[in-house]
Amino acid sequence: MAEAEAVQLKEEGNRHFQLQDYKAATKSYSQALKLTKDKALLATLYRNRAACGLKTESYVQAASDASRAIDINSSDIKALYRRCQALEHLGKLDQAFKDVQRCATLEPRNQNFQETLRRLNTSIQEKLRVQFSTDSRVQKMFEILLDENSDADRLEKSANNLIVLGREEAGAEKIFQNNGVALLLRLMDTKKPELMLAAVRTLSGMCSGHRARATAILHAVRIDRICSLMAVENEEMSLAVCNLLQAIIDSLSGEDKREPRGKEEALVLDSKKDLKQITSHLLDMLVSRKVSGQGRDQALNLLNKNVPRKDLAIHDNSRTIYVVDNGLRKILKVVGQVPDLPSCLPLTDNTRMLASILINKLYDDLRCDPERDYFRKICEEYITSKFDPQDMDKNVIAIQTVSGILQGPLDLGNQLLGLKGVMEMMVALCGSERETDQLVAVEALIHASTKLSRATFIITNGVSLLKEIYKTTKNEKIKIRTLVGLCKLGSAGGTDYALRQFAEGSTEKLAKQCRKWLCNASIDTRTRRWAVEGLAYLTLDADVKDDFVQDVPALQAMFELAKASTSDKTILYSVATTLVNCTNSYDVKEVIPELVQLAKFSKQHVPEEHPKDKKDFVDMRVKRLLKAGVISALACMVKADNAILTDQTKELLARVFLALCDNPKDRGTIVAQGGGKALIPLALEGTDVGKVKAAHALAKIAAVSNPDIAFPGERVYEVVRPLVRLLDTQRDGLQNYEALLGLTNLSGRSDKLRQKIFKEKALPDIENYMFENHDQLRQAATECMCNMVVNKEVQERFLADGNDRLKLVVLLCGEDDDKVQNAAAGALAMLTAAHKQLCLKMTQVTTQWLEILQRLCLHDRLSVQHRGLVIAYNLLAADAELAKKLVESELLEILTVVGKQELDEKKAAVVQTARECLSKCMDYGFIKPVS
Repeated sequence: MAEAEAVQLKEEGNRHFQLQDYKAATKSYSQALKLTKDKALLATLYRNRAACGLKTESYVQAASDASRAIDINSSDIKALYRRCQALEHLGKLDQAFKDVQRCATLEPRNQNFQETLRRLNTSIQEKLRVQFSTDSRVQKMFEILLDENSDADRLEKSANNLIVLGREEAGAEKIFQNNGVALLLRLMDTKKPELMLAAVRTLSGMCSGHRARATAILHAVRIDRICSLMAVENEEMSLAVCNLLQAIIDSLSGEDKREPRGKEEALVLDSKKDLKQITSHLLDMLVSRKVSGQGRDQALNLLNKNVPRKDLAIHDNSRTIYVVDNGLRKILKVVGQVPDLPSCLPLTDNTRMLASILINKLYDDLRCDPERDYFRKICEEYITSKFDPQDMDKNVIAIQTVSGILQGPLDLGNQLLGLKGVMEMMVALCGSERETDQLVAVEALIHASTKLSRATFIITNGVSLLKEIYKTTKNEKIKIRTLVGLCKLGSAGGTDYALRQFAEGSTEKLAKQCRKWLCNASIDTRTRRWAVEGLAYLTLDADVKDDFVQDVPALQAMFELAKASTSDKTILYSVATTLVNCTNSYDVKEVIPELVQLAKFSKQHVPEEHPKDKKDFVDMRVKRLLKAGVISALACMVKADNAILTDQTKELLARVFLALCDNPKDRGTIVAQGGGKALIPLALEGTDVGKVKAAHALAKIAAVSNPDIAFPGERVYEVVRPLVRLLDTQRDGLQNYEALLGLTNLSGRSDKLRQKIFKEKALPDIENYMFENHDQLRQAATECMCNMVVNKEVQERFLADGNDRLKLVVLLCGEDDDKVQNAAAGALAMLTAAHKQLCLKMTQVTTQWLEILQRLCLHDRLSVQHRGLVIAYNLLAADAELAKKLVESELLEILTVVGKQELDEKKAAVVQTARECLSKCMDYGFIKPVS
């Protein structure tokens, strides 16, 4: 009964639908749905009610009903099309497109479906274009950012999108054209840190690589506003504004290296005035009390990076002259700040060091003596103006200024130490009762005692005071600095055993105290840094370094400090210096016995080596360092940022690595702890000496290690260039030899590596060393060439006319040295196997070829004999005429004798190859088998 009534209600609904009474039709279909369970009828009712929904614009209901019909019958074409129509009206074009695509698949000839398919495709493309067009993106982002009711997630997403857009050329231009700079300024006015950051970072992107836009933004935002933003306490904001200023400076000065395009190319902008204005504001920031320590650091960083010339070959140093004229006194004021005095400006731990670096760079950038004299005169006037018998604070500032300059240009600092009253004032301040005075005086003495002559003055006049301060002070900061002062004075004689400044055992006591502080984790990092610096001086003494490497907790404390302080260049340098001293990897002048005798005769001082600086002791120290985990510490230090890891520090690390790699047995440990990977950046960047030392260490590792383990992945290709650079006549024989061994190992791994070695133009250098008189160099070069000849491009070089490459290899096969013969024969075997032309060419390059070949085939060493027989087979197989010539010679007798030998495990390859040669002769019909 219910099913019959449901069918009746369906028919009633159909009549209402035909009369366009869609509400009544919907009601009838809904009543019928409650009465039936028949799936076919249910599908029809849902499909019909979906049609009503489309007519009454109830698109959500229509899509839902159509989906229910499709759930019952997935191929219901009417339901699919109706859901497509509903979804299109709901704006879900991609889903609608899928439904009509299914309809068109079921009925390909239905024009209605095809038309809908085309229309939807066009609509989707248009929607995507509008959605992703830069204009609408920019507009939408600003709307969200400036809407006070926007939630945090949307704000963050829009801010990040705006930054990314600003970095794209098209996006930056659209933001600029659509009044974006004014809108970004409104964002900055909101005073909300995250929005201000987004605005600053977007402006940075917009300024990069576009001079006209950078100029317009500089004038719109104004330099005073930019500097006031950089002056805030917020480190993230200060850094972001610093990056914005750097982007502006790069664009204005042309440092961005991007080519101008379009209208930009037609503009001729004079940016000197703007650059001078930026420099002037940065100098003003240095002495302003409103500027935070972070802001002052960023101003110093910008001056450091942009004022001195990048290349001293450039004649114009006008920017440096301008800063010296208008800002040197301001920089000196920063250098002379004493944190404990009430007049001190806001500083960070790095501010004074950055100012010292700037003074150093400015001084180095001066071109002539008059410029340097003028610079010195300003410094002298500034320091002497601070000396005041009535005001101790001024005297302290004067000495602090000298101390800061000593950390910059050392020769200028030493000249200033010669000023009347400077050294005396340092010693006098040591005797002051005020801790601030003592702290400044001790630091100044530490920096002043670099020269032996100055150290001698301080030892005479100030050591007793330093010792007194060390004993009496309760302030740990002063105590540790006093200790470092004593350490530096104690090491003034360097490694010279005869020039020890203090009594026997004194330096060991100082070092013991430094190690104690180093191991004390409760002391702050800055104070422990001084302990490392003390050890950097004291470890010049062999007794101290020997004790230090035996103190495993102290070693590991230093390594942990180095790992945790990759943002502190002083710690990295001090740790690297200490390790250089412990491994004796510093440069040592060669002692010529005749000159020593002459010096003794003329009663001159002769440097003496400490007994514990002999090789046995050094090797033991290296083993202890490796056991303590020095490689992981070095690997962490290498990863530090370039601004922190200076070229000098890189050179020191390269020296340490080279010393650690000296023993082949230790190289596996170094590789296992990541030493191979850490060496690559040191070999590619830094000082020339540092790059050579790192490349030599790489060569030592590459020579004995599996390259896939030592340099995993693509890193192995970066190793090739440093090794090739060692193949230079200016490098010593050991460096040449180990580089060749490393390249031999690499070239044996894959053709891709052989190709890389070839592209680095190593082939001519390898060939040069094959001519060397030195047996080991000649052998290493020949072995390397043996691996290289597998490469097709190398083979083409041998095929080319007008060179003696093949002749050299043939003649090396005739050498008396077994190893050279073996390598040369291997190369010749591969070359003759690869190209028949080379077989014929071999017979033309020298008249001795047959004699050499016969000697190879009769060689006592089986590997050489086997290679000789392979060459013989290649010649026999290459050409019948050549084969006939060989058969007519004594070679046939040699082949017969070898081929008749019993097959045993050792000689199997040799005998088998000889028999193959005889078989080839039989194929030609030159010989016949004996029955």
